[in-house]
Amino acid sequence: MPVSVQLLSQLPLLKPLSRERLEPLSARMTLAEYARRATVINKDEPSTALGFLVDGRLQGVDFTVDGRSVGLYFVDAGDYFAELPLVDGGAPAEFVVAAAKSTVAWLDAATARELILSTPELAQAVMARLAQRVRSVMAQRTLLSVPNPFQRLCVLLLQLPSAAVAGAVDGSREVEQAPTHQELAIMINASRETVTRAFQQLFAQQVLVRDGNALRLLKVDWLKSVAEGRADPPKA
Repeated sequence: MPVSVQLLSQLPLLKPLSRERLEPLSARMTLAEYARRATVINKDEPSTALGFLVDGRLQGVDFTVDGRSVGLYFVDAGDYFAELPLVDGGAPAEFVVAAAKSTVAWLDAATARELILSTPELAQAVMARLAQRVRSVMAQRTLLSVPNPFQRLCVLLLQLPSAAVAGAVDGSREVEQAPTHQELAIMINASRETVTRAFQQLFAQQVLVRDGNALRLLKVDWLKSVAEGRADPPKA
């Protein structure tokens, strides 16, 4: 299924491009749909395209030597992924799976590489993304070194993209698309049941409030205190 120029013009990475440059890309790109939990990129297979998430949500994951999954990052609608193999020609560094039913627009690697190298704005954006990935990996390594799973969850909650709640005077922040308990569990190397119990405690103490798919962090300072080891996690 081809991709319309109108759709491409709405993708943040491609917004600097004129319609004349988008039209040939439209002819080369294809749309693919993925069911929830389907594998979008297999780490064990060569990556041959740059992906743009049209709708849905994806998650980058990998596995420890004993087979446990570790969540690395999320890809939200409008974002792109699989840029690392595009840059160095190597294999993917992780698996990418559909966290929800998703639609992906694919651009073949050769065309994507030529496009990025010939467009300074795109090259700068991809370099910034790779730097962000490195920072995220470093933060993830630090998170996993924390011995207590409740403390690791507090660290992760503070790392999730969030925005200040309009009109709030208590420093509350809101995570617009909060990950599921299972997704959080694989990001902190814990069981889903452990995350669920921790959330029950956080809700009971009014540290968090759930609002549909959003998660509101009401006591940010307390979360920071636990995350930094200045306050003890509550007893199970």
